[in-house]
Amino acid sequence: MVRVRFAPSPTGYLHIGGVRTALFNWLWARKNKGAFVLRIEDTDRERSTAESKQVILDSLKWLGIDWDEGPEVGGPNGPYEQTARLDLYRAEAERLIAEKKAFRCFCTKEDLERAREELKARDPKATFRYPGTCRDRTDHPDLPFVVRFRAPTEGTVTYVDKVFGEVKTPNSAQQDFVLLRSDGIPLYNFGAVVDDIAMGITLVARGRDHMVNTPPQILLYEAFGAKVPEFAHLPMMLAPNGEKLSKRHGAVSVTEYRDQGYLPDAVLNYLARFGWSHGDKEVFSKAELVQAFDWNACGRPDGKFDPKKFIAIQQEHMKSKLLSSDDDYARRLVPFLKKEGIDVEPGAISPKAIAVVRPRAKTFVEAAKAIEIFVREPEIAGEARAALDAPEAFTILDGYAAAMTAVGPAEWSRESLEKATKAWAEAASLTPKQFGPAVRVALTGRTASPGLEDVLDALGRERSLSRLEAALGLRKKT
Repeated sequence: MVRVRFAPSPTGYLHIGGVRTALFNWLWARKNKGAFVLRIEDTDRERSTAESKQVILDSLKWLGIDWDEGPEVGGPNGPYEQTARLDLYRAEAERLIAEKKAFRCFCTKEDLERAREELKARDPKATFRYPGTCRDRTDHPDLPFVVRFRAPTEGTVTYVDKVFGEVKTPNSAQQDFVLLRSDGIPLYNFGAVVDDIAMGITLVARGRDHMVNTPPQILLYEAFGAKVPEFAHLPMMLAPNGEKLSKRHGAVSVTEYRDQGYLPDAVLNYLARFGWSHGDKEVFSKAELVQAFDWNACGRPDGKFDPKKFIAIQQEHMKSKLLSSDDDYARRLVPFLKKEGIDVEPGAISPKAIAVVRPRAKTFVEAAKAIEIFVREPEIAGEARAALDAPEAFTILDGYAAAMTAVGPAEWSRESLEKATKAWAEAASLTPKQFGPAVRVALTGRTASPGLEDVLDALGRERSLSRLEAALGLRKKT
């Protein structure tokens, strides 16, 4: 059975790069009917917070990346926060010590710094490695110590990466790396391996920057006598300026895209296509991603985050009824309308209004601002009022209102309204440029809007005529 995991550190927001790692793991688990495990690596006690952990959980929920084991859902391999597993790490470290595969190191920071300076004096270009000072100590002084792995000095670590192919690393490149700090906190490689063994992880998928961690982790798996999982390292997602994408890039935090009105499936779609391809197809539903995903289609080159491509995929999701129904669209729109001070239920938003806005709006923030003209009566002021105060505005509105009144309820459709508008304009010898500003302001309160026939059709006959009459009344007062 496929078992994968996503193991974020709760030290800030969940950003887009982390989501891609979670997504690829989740897709592989769902495609193979396996398990997706969420584990919180919170051993950085100074920076880890409960608030950040909750942001991670909420972000994954919003994206629709559900987990089979982990915080809030439990599971047979918990607890799923590393700080609640410290006894396990201590026990496993002692086990390796007893088997002569690890040792206690009593060297202080000052000892190691002194050794580093001595090496630098002998060879300024040399890279410092732990010199094995405590490797063969047999005494047990009552002093603080760290636990180090007894790394082999011969042989090679070889594994076949599902993205990068065969990778070989000579053991001579390793050193006796620290497993457990003096305060009992595991370092990344040790904690990750102990947990992955305990949780039965069969594939470790993560960013290419973690490839340096894979050889020492494989050495640990072998030291424990455990089966080594498969590995898949993803090409790096770089910031637009070419730097590594990180939590410092606030513009790519999941919560920001949520608040900007992106669709969660559009976010997943863009991230799936970043470093993975499926022919020429660009736009996927989540179900299609699960069906199509395969590691063989992952590329190796790093790439730059592309906001323009992201928003293009987002807009395709916004437009497509196959990806999001009108009912779902209205439901997701409501919270953004509330931010605009409009309290309306999804069922009260006209499907015709959605049809007008949907092809144009890139996000739900834009959609809420655009659909406002259909769900709230216009307030005509400023530049819009100036268009209504033009000398010819009253005559235009009076004639236009009469022409629209002549269109009966049964005939009220975009096609009929377009014909009626054209007939009236020709009879009055007016061009759209001449009559458009006053009529648009009367109907919407704005100087820019969708086509007049679209607005009339979406508003409906009663509300359209009411707005025209209200504008005429406002014009009479001046």
